[in-house]
Order: sequence, then C-alpha cells, then structure tokens
Amino acid sequence: MNLFQKFRDGLRKTQQKLSAEIKRIITRSPKLDPDALDELEATLIAADLGVGMATQIVARVREAGTPDVLAIARQEIERELGVATRELIKAPRPPTVVLLAGVNGTGKTTSTAKLAHYLKEQGNTVLLAACDTFRAAAIEQLKIWGQRTSCEVVAGQYGADSAALAFDAVGAALSRQVDYLLIDTAGRLHTKMNLMEEMKKMRRSVEKRLAGAPHEVLLVVDGTTGTNALNQAREFHQALGVTGLVVSKLDGTAKGGIVVAIARELKIPVKFIGLGEQLDDLQPFDPQQFAAALFAEG
Repeated sequence: MNLFQKFRDGLRKTQQKLSAEIKRIITRSPKLDPDALDELEATLIAADLGVGMATQIVARVREAGTPDVLAIARQEIERELGVATRELIKAPRPPTVVLLAGVNGTGKTTSTAKLAHYLKEQGNTVLLAACDTFRAAAIEQLKIWGQRTSCEVVAGQYGADSAALAFDAVGAALSRQVDYLLIDTAGRLHTKMNLMEEMKKMRRSVEKRLAGAPHEVLLVVDGTTGTNALNQAREFHQALGVTGLVVSKLDGTAKGGIVVAIARELKIPVKFIGLGEQLDDLQPFDPQQFAAALFAEG
C-alpha cells in the first residue's frame, strides 16, 4: 500500500464527514452566499482545523469566488504546513536519544514500539528504555513490544526513579553503540505540575549523561481528543521544549484536522501520525499527502 493510500484510509472518517458537509453546503448554495460561508467555517472548525485555519480557508474561498472548496483547502493547508517531510533529528554521533511524552491513554508506549519498528526498517539499531515505572504492567508491555520488534529493553523495578533509569539507559545505549535510544515515559496530566517537574528532571538527567541529549522530545497526542490535544501540546511544549509531534489514533476520529491546528499555533512540526493498529501504521508526516487525503473528492 502506498503512502497516500495509507493516509486516505487512516483519515477516512474525517475526510468523509468534511466532504459530505461541504458538498451539502455547495449544493444548497452554489454561489456560496454569506450564510453558506459561515456554515462552511463552522464545518471546518468542527473538524478541529482550528479557528485560524478555518477563517483562512473561507477567506480564500470568498476571494476566489469559486465553489472548489476542497482544492482551496488543500492548497491552504499545504501552504501553512509546508511541503517537506519532517525528518527525525539525528545526532552527529550515535546514539540519537528520543524522549516520548504525553498524557495517559494517548498510545505513547504503542507509538514508541511503532517508531522502533520504523527506525529498524530504515536499517537502524534501536534500544528501548522502560521509564514508565508507575503504570501497572507498563514495563511488561514494553518488553513484549521489544520482543515483537527485536529490540532490547532497559528496564528497572516498579517505583524506581525514572530519571536515574533514563540516565542508565543512555549509558547502555552508548556502550552498545546503538543508533537510537527511545525512552518511554509515564503518562502524566499536563495540569499536574509535580509530574511535569519530574519530566523536566528526567530530561536534565539524560542531558547530564550525554551532552545535547535528548535530541528529540516527541509529544504523543491522541487525535480523537480534538482541541484538548492542543491544550496538552501547549503545556508540554512550555515545560519541555517539544521538538515534534506524534498524533495517534487518527483512523478512529472525524477530528483529524487537529493536526493542522496544533502545527499552526505552536509551530511544532508533526513528525509522525498513527493511522491504524499495525506496527507499520505509524507514518512519517507529509503535509502534501495529508492535505490531499483530508480533502479528497468523494
């Protein structure tokens, strides 16, 4: 299956809802009078594209004087997000350390495993660190993913100091000379300051062990949560300096536009999106393919 088809299949719920609503509006008002344009804007906001992006698209439709809303929406999203694929940062010398963060239930551990699979498919060696020492069965879950992806896992005991474990994991990655170290962290509410401080401590611990690390801080957000994902991204970015986003579960939502809203407001590149349950369903984000799939005909 090619990349566009994966995007198309994963975004089908969002695309079908958008396409149906836009066609209904155009059919009722081919010349797109002011009421129709207001309804169009509400439809785009309902898909969680964000008020700014929705207003931008409607303004362009008004200027163009054409009912080809889908084509204009594709163009505006491409222009806003750029056309280049967002590559993972790679350290000058291995290992590249990637810290994955997020609130509970976003699919962070699964996304960590899928990222490991993707990197191994690119010919890299990968070490996983189970730094979620709080959630029941979290360590075992990552160990199972390690077996499925043929990756070694650095793990400690439940209740262990996650910052110390992350420090040791970087040491293990250095001694084993792996290309990437992926650190899975405990899910935490972005509103709980003590937990966010603990995440900052983990980041400092990693940096103390290896200058310049972590090279990536990826925030995993659940696409089905819509605008709440934007609030999470805002708080985590302020606390940790997020370098990229992984948007999971886009195949199960009609609110796939949240990808655009987050990237537009926070200027953080979306690096990967989750489009299904299989290991290879985590795909590098491509704005062109995303826009084409989100506003496809039919």
